[in-house]
Amino acid sequence: MSNQVILFDTTLRDGEQALSASLTVKEKLQIAQALERLGVDVMEVGFPISSPGDFESVQTIARHIKNSRVCALSRALKADIDAAGEALRVADQFRIHTFISTSDIHVQSKLRKDFDSVVEMSVAAVKHARGYTDDVEFSCEDAGRTPIDNLCRMVEAVIKAGARTVNIPDTVGYTVPSEFGGIIQTLFERVPNIHEAVISVHCHDDLGMSVANSIAAVQAGARQIECTINGIGERAGNCSLEEVAMIMKTRGELLGVHTNINHQEIYRTSQLVRNLCNMPVQPNKAIVGANAFSHSSGIHQDGVLKNKNTYEIITPESIGLPKNQLNLTSRSGRHVIKHRMAEMGYTEQDYDLDTLYNSFLALADRKGQVFDYDLEALVFFSQIHEEPEQYKLKYLSVQSGSNVMSTASVRMEVGGDVVNEAAVGNGPVDSVYQCINRVTGYDIRIDKYELQSKGEGKDALGQVDIVAEYKGRKFHGMGLATDIVESSAQALIHVINCIYRAEQVAEKKEEIQKKIRMETV
Repeated sequence: MSNQVILFDTTLRDGEQALSASLTVKEKLQIAQALERLGVDVMEVGFPISSPGDFESVQTIARHIKNSRVCALSRALKADIDAAGEALRVADQFRIHTFISTSDIHVQSKLRKDFDSVVEMSVAAVKHARGYTDDVEFSCEDAGRTPIDNLCRMVEAVIKAGARTVNIPDTVGYTVPSEFGGIIQTLFERVPNIHEAVISVHCHDDLGMSVANSIAAVQAGARQIECTINGIGERAGNCSLEEVAMIMKTRGELLGVHTNINHQEIYRTSQLVRNLCNMPVQPNKAIVGANAFSHSSGIHQDGVLKNKNTYEIITPESIGLPKNQLNLTSRSGRHVIKHRMAEMGYTEQDYDLDTLYNSFLALADRKGQVFDYDLEALVFFSQIHEEPEQYKLKYLSVQSGSNVMSTASVRMEVGGDVVNEAAVGNGPVDSVYQCINRVTGYDIRIDKYELQSKGEGKDALGQVDIVAEYKGRKFHGMGLATDIVESSAQALIHVINCIYRAEQVAEKKEEIQKKIRMETV
């Protein structure tokens, strides 16, 4: 049996479907490229049959990713499999992942079928998927609650049909480690052709045991773990990639296994997913939480000063956690910025140096010294605004106080024209938002407003994340500035530009469909 554990990342499928607002194709591609740098073996990037947008994002990612295997999900239905196959055709190497429920409660209540019919559907789905690729994965949804006889029968049948990976999910996070490990062990003992496939696991965290269950499965013989960055996903989330990766690195001698993960990319990938997905990481989160390498107890501090290994079993550097070493000010040149970005693990292809440097100078003039976390924030912020913008903020002014009605005025560029507007509101942010809404004419409802401090002290950057609803669809916007009113305005304008682009895409699709209808007539 191989000592390598394949890491199958499903951040862009299971993780993304749990977000309050969908990611754009460009944002998904950014995450996919980060996962490629991280060294994931397989990345599941979407469910193509679910929508034209998901099909497009899967196809775009499949076209760009070269060093990881790209995978798409499908139900055990011919149309689903065809959509996945068509979306993935452009990839150098790809996998189709098809699934069906196998537990009694799912088979009877959800599928309303008998188990024999489910087995027949599964075999047919695997054989159809093999028409597109030899790399077919099959999942027994809710395997953790499936009668073991049925599970053994299904695993044997799909392997015989051509599945080269068989996934055993604890879909609702129900099992405990000894129980889940026992399921995997039983499969190895009772399924005669099990060595013709890689056994995979996909554990959810409803009872907080997804990582423990995944490691127990590896100890029982599983050689693929399905996981997500920061553990994001349905309900309480999925098995956390960074946790299982560092467990197998730190306790590799005990477990006797290893992964292909580039561990020094963990922190950067975690931060990217956190920002793009608008999913904060709790401070006490293992590996990537803000307090993961903090020591408050005097006894702990004394021990770490004498020998870090007394209370740190992994180092911050091992996951690529950046350290501030250089004083970056408005007098710093481009070469210093480039050098610092390289030390943090960024390549020249990850950012535009001229854009970053101009943003750096503007920030340095305002706050004096710039730190690593500032540079990373500027890179991220510039990336989300790389596409041409219909709406741009040129100027804003706000008057507000305890005995004064808040008033705001803005100047915006709209498609090359300059528009001025003024409004009153319930506080400075609301008054600015009233101005922007008057300029754009969009009827937007703010569902969520979140302010975070990026850095420390009076010169910290304020990052504003909002989730807004427009015509039943949710959009995420982010703004970054030393002034929170300005960052709030930038966040709303980010949303408005996303809405504008979505409308342009919808109009283009309607034109194409209209042309097709006309040609048909």
